[in-house]
Amino acid sequence: MPRLPRPCLMLVTDRRLCHGISLPEAARLAVEAGVSAVQFRERDLPAGEQLELAAQVKRSIGSRALFIVNDRVDVALALGADGVQLPESGLPVAEARRLLGPDALIGRSVHSLQGAIAAERAGADYLIFGPVYATRTHPGAPPAGRQALREVAQAVSIPVLAIGGVAAEQVREVLQAGAAGAAVVSAILGTFDPKAAAAALVAKLT
Repeated sequence: MPRLPRPCLMLVTDRRLCHGISLPEAARLAVEAGVSAVQFRERDLPAGEQLELAAQVKRSIGSRALFIVNDRVDVALALGADGVQLPESGLPVAEARRLLGPDALIGRSVHSLQGAIAAERAGADYLIFGPVYATRTHPGAPPAGRQALREVAQAVSIPVLAIGGVAAEQVREVLQAGAAGAAVVSAILGTFDPKAAAAALVAKLT
């Protein structure tokens, strides 16, 4: 089974944020700079278009980073993805495991301590917790804060990635709170130089 690198920087995709380049190209540049996992999350696209674009992203990053598909177990299965990221209200972990097999990496997005504990008990391999800070990708979501992140990281034994408003300046803060890394969207894709932005984030992981 593939394992989440520690520390881990995961790029979560949103093609609408890309400036002048395609999503596959942005993902390739980010991985070249040290991003260790790419989560394909284009939930507004129909299944066929998701499959096509996800295949392009997967090809662009090759074997240099983990390739995770958000929610769509069927797309993950069709592409031979390394794993799937399940929303908190998505498929049960056990059902995703049954469909994808024992070697798939299965993450769960959680927003509370109780959700984190339940996800670990259900068999999730890692968690994404947030939003830790205020974030423009979810402007109405109140930030949970670093203390909540710390409580989650201490309560579970599986890796926890922080998401939500994590920029280069916050990477070391979330690591100090116990996170195994960060998952970011606009901090890379919302810039004019995704490779440089990713490199700045990676530099803070060490």
